[in-house]
Amino acid sequence: MIRNILIVILAVGVIGVGYWGYTEHQQKTAVLMQAENNYQRAFHDLTYEMDLLNNKIGNTLAMSSKESLSPALAEVWRLTSEAQENVGQLPLALLPFNKTEDFLANVGNFSYRAAVRDLSKEPLSNDEYKTLKSLYKTSTDIQNELRHVQKLVLSENLRWMDVELALATNEKTEDNTIVDGLKTVEKSMEGYDESDFGPSFVTVSQQNQDFSQLKGKKISKEQAKQVARSFLTLKGNEKITVTESGKESKYDAYSLTIKDPDTKNEIYMDVTKKGGYPIWILSTEDSKKTNISLNQAMEKSNKFLKKQRFVSLVMAESTQYDNTGVFTYVEEQDGVWIYPDAVKMKVSLENGNIVGFSAKEFLLTHRLRKIPKPELTKQEAVKKINENVKIMEDRLAIINNDLNEEVLCYEFLGTINDDTYRIFVNAKTGREEKVDKLKNPEALYDRS
Repeated sequence: MIRNILIVILAVGVIGVGYWGYTEHQQKTAVLMQAENNYQRAFHDLTYEMDLLNNKIGNTLAMSSKESLSPALAEVWRLTSEAQENVGQLPLALLPFNKTEDFLANVGNFSYRAAVRDLSKEPLSNDEYKTLKSLYKTSTDIQNELRHVQKLVLSENLRWMDVELALATNEKTEDNTIVDGLKTVEKSMEGYDESDFGPSFVTVSQQNQDFSQLKGKKISKEQAKQVARSFLTLKGNEKITVTESGKESKYDAYSLTIKDPDTKNEIYMDVTKKGGYPIWILSTEDSKKTNISLNQAMEKSNKFLKKQRFVSLVMAESTQYDNTGVFTYVEEQDGVWIYPDAVKMKVSLENGNIVGFSAKEFLLTHRLRKIPKPELTKQEAVKKINENVKIMEDRLAIINNDLNEEVLCYEFLGTINDDTYRIFVNAKTGREEKVDKLKNPEALYDRS
């Protein structure tokens, strides 16, 4: 009797395990199928967009009127943005595809610059038409290679998941048709020269994206630990591990993981190899309640930055997210706020601890600037503002415009009903460069 019961229980257990294994397999298959479908969609959309992009660039070569050319260039910019988005959705992190991505980014920047300017007053120059011809030729090469890969994918029913697996496991990819095809696409870019854009155009690869301009000597891993101990005022019993940034990283840095044996919290931190400058800090500490006000947290943030000798920063914005205060600081030079030189801080509203710090933008762009005098008066700039805005504050500021160029602006802080806006008007042209709606202030916590 007992033997029969045990057999029944065992049989039920085997069936249960089998059913669990079957459902797990089904779920895994569904996830893999969804990922494969997303990869296939992104690739075929990319191929289609390159067809359209090639046609649009070709069309611009025959256009002469502003009414036709400006919308066509704007469409080129839109298509490059969509193509870049689809490239980003493909499993190419471990496959060199940089030149193709740079090409798309530079075409987008070039077309946007031309589309937004008044072509009736400043038509395309002969050099810019030569650039369009060069872009048309390069886009034709990419189009043809992508079509070839697409034909193979469809005819041989190739899977992108195989590409991802091969790249992730460092397996040989010489026999992978998709990888070979994409390498051919990248190789077709060898004739592409960024100088074709002209001397005044700053290409993606020419933009300052590393920390090579920083002052100081290269530091060791042990010195990086000392930077962390000093910057974070550590107690001394923390365990610190240090790794170097890999070849794929955009900048040379040490990545530190700091474990506190008492609180069990971890702090992640990046430090530049050159000069030993902290890039960013993130703590796993969880703020569960609010004990201090946003103003009190701001005071702690200010004190921390002054201790680290960020003496010329002014606070540009403060916001509360749950139980954390987030503060954005910008450089001030001769009374002008320099928004590209930004530092962000996160402070726990539970205990006032610094739980986040980011100075990447500051380190990349900070320098002593030669600030031009505004060509417009403040009164002339005010006339460019929507008449419904009630202006509360104003100042001069430098921001990055849509072309990622630094421009001097009049900054106006104003309100419409209960909403607050930050409006930037170009101090040279009077163009409304940017409008930001600020987050409505939250009620401050008041301790009794």
